[in-house]
Amino acid sequence: MAQVEATTERIIAADPETVFDTLADYKNGRPKLLPEHFSEYEVREGGDGEGTLVHWKLQATSKRVRDCLLEVTEPTDGQLVEKDRNSSMVTTWTVTPAGEGRSKVVVSTVWNGAGGIGGFFERTFAPKGLGRIYDAMLAKLAAEVEK
Repeated sequence: MAQVEATTERIIAADPETVFDTLADYKNGRPKLLPEHFSEYEVREGGDGEGTLVHWKLQATSKRVRDCLLEVTEPTDGQLVEKDRNSSMVTTWTVTPAGEGRSKVVVSTVWNGAGGIGGFFERTFAPKGLGRIYDAMLAKLAAEVEK
């Protein structure tokens, strides 16, 4: 099994604290950012960054639905890490300054991919598909905080 990684980034015209706070607000902020690929969203514990436990289903393709139960940590300033209890998937959101009143947001997801021919297709196509999903989330994030 090879590790698969999908990474997307965007510059947002809002200060890093506002951007991070919106991402870390799993009760009110995050639901506004989710595209149609997410369903059954539910905060089960916490709701604001570190200590949050959140559930959703992610439909990456018409046939592929991932049931996610994510534990949220904040290992460093400006970073949210979502570890899926149901798989090897780990998503890291990093928010850093990008000039006055601007932020750079990088979202990176890694997981242990399948082996064989299925793994080849997963490594080839999954990062692009997940990248499109995260592009949509980052566009919604920008629309939310650039008001």
